[in-house]
Amino acid sequence: MINVAVLGYGTIGAGVVQVLQKNADSIESKAGQKIVVKRILDLRDFPGDPNENLVVHDYNIIKEDEDIQVVVECMGGVNPAYTFVKTALEQGRSVATSNKELVAKHGAELIGIAREKNANFLFEASVGGGIPIIRPLTQCLTADVIEEITGILNGTTNYMLTKMDEEGSAFDDVLKEAQQKGYAELHPEADVEGFDACRKIAILTSLATGKQVDFEDIHTEGITKITAEDFLYAKALNSGIKLLATSWSEDGKYFAMVSPMMVEKSHPLYGVRDVFNAIFVHGNMVDDTMFYGRGAGKLPTASAVAADVVDCVKHLGTNIKINWSPEKLELEDISACKRSFFVRTKAGTEEESIKESFGDVTFVSVDGIDEKAFVTGIMAEADYTAAAEKLGTVIQMIRVNE
Repeated sequence: MINVAVLGYGTIGAGVVQVLQKNADSIESKAGQKIVVKRILDLRDFPGDPNENLVVHDYNIIKEDEDIQVVVECMGGVNPAYTFVKTALEQGRSVATSNKELVAKHGAELIGIAREKNANFLFEASVGGGIPIIRPLTQCLTADVIEEITGILNGTTNYMLTKMDEEGSAFDDVLKEAQQKGYAELHPEADVEGFDACRKIAILTSLATGKQVDFEDIHTEGITKITAEDFLYAKALNSGIKLLATSWSEDGKYFAMVSPMMVEKSHPLYGVRDVFNAIFVHGNMVDDTMFYGRGAGKLPTASAVAADVVDCVKHLGTNIKINWSPEKLELEDISACKRSFFVRTKAGTEEESIKESFGDVTFVSVDGIDEKAFVTGIMAEADYTAAAEKLGTVIQMIRVNE
């Protein structure tokens, strides 16, 4: 029998306990041993909860309990999660977590400690919730050089953009609706400003390259400036608008960014709607693959955490190698990236002035909108910035996903 401690009895932590208990027989047959939740750490009491007798308020109780072999961290945030997880690993206990902030900030260090102690630090649920993506990158695709990862990695923003697309709603209205449905927090900056997706693409890029990618180095833009009018233009261009987190290599150099992008209907990510997530991966041998599913939610995320617990149990005393070193990967400045740009300019802007600044462009119009809009040819980000400053009448820019 393997005893597990769960840190945090919120939405995900409670989900993990539910999965481990409800599917106990199936999990035992796959893990080879019975898995029992022995302790739950939380500051709160849960009177009437079937697991209320398992709840403790002091981590030291778990730390000093020699019967606990696996720790599940579902607290969120960096502190005190980092301290508790590091302590558990240094004791030789394996850890499974859903905490993207912790993994993005300290993943390389915690993987290193786990390796030294013949334990494991697993984090499938930190990116994509219930979508398997960490194992494919660290196991299934290890024979490939990963040349691109592009994903819709935040369900809240994808839900909001879907509503704006389908109903013509304004940003503020769909944000309010997302908050009412529980998809968005009261303070939604992590989602709508792109920070959540940024941490996730940092994790995926670190795994793909084997080096530390600092999320602070990734150019990040959110969806707060996207309007209903932008979607009218997108439809005219046979496209949609998605918040994409992407990283890619060119001639041995690595780039990464998070921003809204025009996505053509022919692209597999175009059809990813509502709260669903998807990750598109291009390898130099396997070519194109895509992973799709519910990127968040209590039970999908908990299922991924519980699967990591099973892996920890199956590999007690044996480290599962994850190639992620503390050596920092220096990302290239996005100013050198080349792509097309969709641009809207103020009413009255002359076409000749646009061509003088941007060169050959393809104009696009929408009935009832009195302005000049166009798609540029392929150009560097730095050249776009210079052209926009020269023209002086740009009111919106959305990158075009090539």
